[in-house]
Amino acid sequence: MNLVLIGYRGTGKSTVGAIVAKRLGLKLVNLDDRIAAKAGMRIPEIVEKHGWDHFRDLESEVVAEVVQGDKQVLDCGGGVILREKNVALLKKAGKVFWCKASITSIVSRIQDGTERPSLTGKSFTDEVAEVLAQREPKYRAAADQMVDTDGKSPEQVAQEIVLFFQPGVRG
Repeated sequence: MNLVLIGYRGTGKSTVGAIVAKRLGLKLVNLDDRIAAKAGMRIPEIVEKHGWDHFRDLESEVVAEVVQGDKQVLDCGGGVILREKNVALLKKAGKVFWCKASITSIVSRIQDGTERPSLTGKSFTDEVAEVLAQREPKYRAAADQMVDTDGKSPEQVAQEIVLFFQPGVRG
């Protein structure tokens, strides 16, 4: 069984995923890294040269590939839930955890990042709020378990996930 992490950028998926993978002895798979490797370019370049639809197509291809594996922590990009076929594959492949954070936390964590181009062209905070409002119902529907990352260390969030994933495990 795989452990799947979904949620908006800046909610702690990558940091927490590394801790969870180490604690559980699972392989960490970052889907965005796989997409970039498959395309031979960084995500902003993929979007700039080919557009968001092409990026989402690559993302769906990578999801279909990685779900063939087992005993992995799948660190998914924030928009993986936009395509129902991705969600169906991820839910079939393992237990899905939604890492959730407030708009304020997300903005403070990622405002200086350069790994993702704008989705809406609005101010950064307005964009985060708008995209979150659109995606939260999809995250909620996809998740087996929601984990709030606000005000917690990555270690605390990881421990919460480990306990939900394997009740009785102490780390």
